[in-house]
Amino acid sequence: MTRFSITPLGPFSLRESVEFGFGQRHADTFDGSMRMAFCVDGDGYGRQAGVLVRQDRDGIVRGEMTGNADPDTVRDQVARVLSLDRDAREFVAIGDRDPVMRRLLDAAPGLRPPLFYSPYEAAMWSVLSARRPAMQMAKVRDRLSREHGAVFNLGGREIATLPSPEQMLEIESFPGIPDLKLRRMQNVAEAALRGDLDVDRLRPMDPADAMQALQQLEGIGPFYSSLIVIRSLGHTDVLPENEPHALAEAGRLYNLGHNATPDEFRAMAENWRPFRTWATVLLRAAGQRIE
Repeated sequence: MTRFSITPLGPFSLRESVEFGFGQRHADTFDGSMRMAFCVDGDGYGRQAGVLVRQDRDGIVRGEMTGNADPDTVRDQVARVLSLDRDAREFVAIGDRDPVMRRLLDAAPGLRPPLFYSPYEAAMWSVLSARRPAMQMAKVRDRLSREHGAVFNLGGREIATLPSPEQMLEIESFPGIPDLKLRRMQNVAEAALRGDLDVDRLRPMDPADAMQALQQLEGIGPFYSSLIVIRSLGHTDVLPENEPHALAEAGRLYNLGHNATPDEFRAMAENWRPFRTWATVLLRAAGQRIE
């Protein structure tokens, strides 16, 4: 077991990350720990790790890692997934110029967007869950991970990783995954092995260019390419201007009397720069906590 620590810059709440739940993770009851199991960045995502994460009373985030991966790489990946690789002090400052954001920040102190573990895992989930009920496909993904990925015991629970690209390419069939979906998932695995999904490749690109590049993958259209870029690379200022839930909450909280239009949303989001992505996640996640 290898230990590491991350000191957040600005407010951070591990509880908010655990109870958030999306994509590869279910919202969970917070017992003081977050359990993470994932394919590790780099080298075609061939290594896997399990990490038990806790937060001290002084705010420092501490991880205990098991697996066959480089500890520094795992630490950096955990930091990205929990948005701890960013300084949140400027983010909370948007409350000084936007009263609605101030109320949201007060309602969810320390909330930062939790991300997919990687572009590889975000793309896998996009293909697997397309046009299927998310809860149903989450169960299929969990069975797939237990049977073909790696399983770690973390804080008394068994947590499984998604199969690595190499493991995915060895699967001939799987209950609940139609042949077309499996072929598309294996195309994603091949792209990961080529390095096409590396964070170091995609993150420096203009987000629109990265989305366009991802659409070369079969089964990844504009919606899912946007999901992968916004929710796995860690950008802070990409505005998802057509996200229905965000438009509805914006219309309600800013007293528009209707769902915000994309033009109205873009205008109000000017106050949120350079954290329009984070502000949109906060709007969606904490909107129902305030009237």
